[in-house]
Amino acid sequence: MEEPDQEFTREILRKVRQIEIRSNRLVSEALAGSYHSAFKGQGIDFEEVREYQPGDEVRSIDWNVTAKMGFPFVKQYREERELTILLAIDISNSGTWGSGNRTKRERLAELGALLSFSANRNGDKVGLLLFSNQVEKYLPPAKGQKHVLRILREILFHQNESKGTDLNEGLRFLNRVMRRRAVVFLLSDFIIPEYDSEEETIENIFLKELSTTRRRHDLVCCQIHDHIETEIPNVGRIHFEDSETGETIILDSSNKDFRRQYKEHTQSIQETFVRRLRRRGIDNFQFSTDSDYVKALREFFHLRKNRKGR
Repeated sequence: MEEPDQEFTREILRKVRQIEIRSNRLVSEALAGSYHSAFKGQGIDFEEVREYQPGDEVRSIDWNVTAKMGFPFVKQYREERELTILLAIDISNSGTWGSGNRTKRERLAELGALLSFSANRNGDKVGLLLFSNQVEKYLPPAKGQKHVLRILREILFHQNESKGTDLNEGLRFLNRVMRRRAVVFLLSDFIIPEYDSEEETIENIFLKELSTTRRRHDLVCCQIHDHIETEIPNVGRIHFEDSETGETIILDSSNKDFRRQYKEHTQSIQETFVRRLRRRGIDNFQFSTDSDYVKALREFFHLRKNRKGR
């Protein structure tokens, strides 16, 4: 009989291999070119000079070379394509929920793997930040398949030190350690605790730190949800337990008015959240535990490419 740690290691390798195979296939078949075109490089590098041709920008003329050669030359540049990608993933206990075959955390792992393999295919560096209400794990951005596989293992199997959520803690950490501008994918369900004080609103507590991140980096909020979190089915009395605090509550889902009010409440919170992100120029990508997130991601990349190209 195998030792428990050997069985666990075998399970890790099996899951990682499954996601690796699927992600590589999806990158090749479904996202080919989409990731590359959606994100621009961090700048441009000088490449060479050539003779001036009709239609060239006068501002691109290299006057020093032109003076030496006696006829005009222009500078040519190439876009710096290498990006730095950071996956900042909320692994608080709310991610253990899932009404179907996948929990939110498993879906986040799949999306993180897809983004990691896309970056690796494009020759970009990828880093990982796992956080709950504290920083759990940080892997600095690096290149290579081996590094990507380590990222995937950490997303899937890191054992939390804490159950709670503090998105600000994760954002503050990445703003300290990420000196170079990066594309930051913030993966979370964005379920933020409610506060008794009117002063401590989502606007003041969370979006302030989010705005700081947006000024320093290219920020994309990837929001996962489960359909039961937004629309409770009619199944009678339901026993709910908060996975982070352990608090329990019993609700009667057979009450039609309650289901309607709950749906309207969750929709209002979501619409307000998205509106606040847009007001700050922050991209928002949404997907669920039971949706085709690959299709949604491809559409998001396409919309982003078109917007950036305007």
